[in-house]
Parts: sequence; C-alpha cells; structure tokens
Amino acid sequence: MVFKHYNPDELVHGKRMEDWLRFSVCYWHTFRGVGADPFGQPTINRSWEDGTNSVENAKQRLRIAFRFMNLLGIKFWTFHDRDIAPEGATLEETNRNLDELTDLALNLQKEYGIKLLWATCNLFSAAKFANGAASNPDAHVVAYAGAQVKKGLEIAKKLGAENFVFWGGREGYHSILNTQISTELRNMANFFKMVVAYKEKIGFTGQLLIEPKPKEPSKHQYDYDAMTVIGFLKTYELDKHFKLNIEPNHTTLAGHGYEHDVVLASEFDMLGSIDANTGSPDLGWDTDQFPMDVKSCTLIMLAVIKKGGLNPGGLNFDAKVRRESTTVRDMFIAHIGAMDTMARGLKGAIKIIQDGYFEDCLKKRYSSFSSGIGAKISGGTASLEELEDYIKKNGEPTLQTGQQEHYESMLNAYI
Repeated sequence: MVFKHYNPDELVHGKRMEDWLRFSVCYWHTFRGVGADPFGQPTINRSWEDGTNSVENAKQRLRIAFRFMNLLGIKFWTFHDRDIAPEGATLEETNRNLDELTDLALNLQKEYGIKLLWATCNLFSAAKFANGAASNPDAHVVAYAGAQVKKGLEIAKKLGAENFVFWGGREGYHSILNTQISTELRNMANFFKMVVAYKEKIGFTGQLLIEPKPKEPSKHQYDYDAMTVIGFLKTYELDKHFKLNIEPNHTTLAGHGYEHDVVLASEFDMLGSIDANTGSPDLGWDTDQFPMDVKSCTLIMLAVIKKGGLNPGGLNFDAKVRRESTTVRDMFIAHIGAMDTMARGLKGAIKIIQDGYFEDCLKKRYSSFSSGIGAKISGGTASLEELEDYIKKNGEPTLQTGQQEHYESMLNAYI
C-alpha cells in the first residue's frame, strides 16, 4: 500500500515524474465492474452500492470515486456517458440525468483538483447498437448515435475534457454476406466529419481520438490496429483532426508485439493517449489487466519520452481487478502496483536514452542510408535503373547480422 518507485515530484529527464506519467483512473472498470464474465455471475459487491440504478446511487458512487482518486494522488479520470448516469426511457430523460451527474462531477473536479483526461460515448452496449453505431446499416440507429455523441461532446466541454475518444466496439462485421464495407466505411467517415463540425461549432478544444481494436465484440472491426486506423483517417482526410488512443492489450490481440501500435502511432505523429493495461496472449481475448511487466512498460515509456510526453493525453488504467480480487484493498494495490511499474519503466527508458548505446547501434545499422545510393533511396530520388547499375558495379550484398539476442540482453541491463 505504498509507492516504492513512483514519486510525482521527482525531477526526471527535465520534467516532474507526474508530468511524464499522467495517470488516469477509468470509471467503468473500477467503479462499474462487478467481476462478471461470460462464464460467471458477479463476484464483487461494493459497500457504497444500494442495488439500484437510481440517480442518487450514481451520485454516491461518483463521490466515492473521487475520494479514491484523491487518496491515490491520481489527477485524471475517464468515463463513458452511460457509466456515470443511468439511462432513461427517452434520450431527453437520459440527457437530464447526465446533466445532473456532470454538475456533481464538475464540483468534485474543482474540490479535488482532478481533471477529465477524456470522455467517450458507449455506442456498443445497448441492443440498438447490435449492428454497429456510425457504421450501422439502419440510418435511424446512426442518427441516434449522432445525437448521443452530440451530448457527449457538450458534457466533455462542460467538464474541461482534454480529449474525446471513439472506440468502435461494434463498428465492423460478422459476415461479409450481409455487409457493404464501402458503404459502412463511408458513412462512418461522414459521421466523424459531423463530429469535427460540431466540436468546432461549440468551441470544444479537446483532441479527438480513435482507439484501435481487431476483434471483440465484432468478428472483424474496422479499427483493427494503428496502421488500419491511420490509413482510414488519411483516406477520408480526417488525419488532421484525429489521433489515436492505443491500448496495448488490443495491440497484442491484433497479433503484434505489446509496444507495436504505440511506437507506430508515435512515428507517424498520431499518438494521442495510451490505455495502460495488458492482457494474457495465451488466452486470446481482451482481459484488461493492470500493467505489471517492467520490460513492456519500459518500451512504452521509451516511445513516450522520444515523443516528448503524452500531453494532452495520458496513461489511463483501462484495467480491472480480477473477478477473484473482491476487496477495496485490491483496487488500491492494483493501481499502486501499476503506477510503480510504469515509474520503473520510465526510469529504465531514461537510462537507455541517456546512455545512448541503443541509439548508436541503430545509427550504425542504418548508416548505409546516410550517403551514396542509400541516401538517394532514403531521399526518394533513386530509380530502378540506378539500383541495377549499383548492383552491377558492387556485386551481391553481404548478410548483416541483426544482433537480436544482443539487443534483448542489453535491454535487461536497464531494467
């Protein structure tokens, strides 16, 4: 129940540790999670819950959440619209509930000095979204999703959200036999263009983010991984308005290494924020565990440092305690342990950068592109004829070692 590595005021690599590690508590897993899974009933009962879905119970839950964040010293939080306020019989009633709960949230933010890292809309849980939201084949459903996002953007502005996330949980398909992919992608792009227009109309200044995921609950989702999302954004000329919120658990579900999507998005200047969690690749589904592996966190923080930080993004603990971990103490330990692990990753990444060994090795490995034919290839001025002439003059290339084992053993020296 104590931090052994995380010290928010410690100056590291020119910034306070707290500014490198912009931690955020996610509301849905931590305060709406009940330990249920597809194979078992809820296992977690919180003392502050009265068993109802009332506005008063929602207020009590919200007050407890801010006390929890304050005790941890975490300065940011995230939520879905349907997490914090009960859904009413009509959209109007639902919006009134949201107004009442976000009034309280605004007061609590001011009281505790906690900011909203990002808000998002739940466009996947309700039965109406069974076939998707923005990509739904029924225009009536797309219209409802738009109305819901309109309200979501308004409450995001009201609460000073620094970002707004879209996770397309059901933006995809299960069978190509009943799907027009081009129609759904075009409609989804037009939906996002409406979002941009309304964001600008109301003066919301937060960064818009899209969160990639390859599967679950759809068989194939349109936001499969970072490269797929970047390609979508560039195809529909939305890349100036959106960046990516990367969840490493989703990255591994796409068949990539843990750090892949973070690094790739950063390389294209499209990294907006990170959902700090992990999964169990041996299971093959989204388990949303707290990040406790120092090596993985070091690689993530290496990309963050090279980018100069995540601001206005952060490290959101989109993670839940295991269904067997049923006490409030478990909630604290999970966050404390993950915060310490990310802090160790930060320190290890700083050692790597300051030592410069890896950077020197990379420069040496790619040195052939700094002059001659390599410089022309890298600069985009070479032709196939020139490449042929080069080979005729210089002969067959020799195989250069990649030294993978050496790099991996050296990484261990920094953590």
